[in-house]
Amino acid sequence: MEIDKSTGEILRENREKKGLLLRQVAAKLDIDTAILSKIERSERKATKEQIIKLADILDLKKEDLLVQYLSEKILYEIKDEEYGQKALKVAEQRMKYINKNNSQD
Repeated sequence: MEIDKSTGEILRENREKKGLLLRQVAAKLDIDTAILSKIERSERKATKEQIIKLADILDLKKEDLLVQYLSEKILYEIKDEEYGQKALKVAEQRMKYINKNNSQD
């Protein structure tokens, strides 16, 4: 996972490495070329379903791309919050607690 790059940058780099045009990938996603361009420039967020399709189209590891996408989603939700980092730590602890209790059911 590349923490110095946005999901859009990763998508663009990999699309270009594969020699695919925006319009080719957009057609496979059944979206307008302008929308895909905005996703690559981080001006618009892709949906989870689009991320999954993009992983397949660009031969990217689905788990890595979804982790990148979700981490970015969380970051942009809390980055300007005064207690964002503290809240993130608490959320992580709660997630572990919930997962532990769910696995005991």
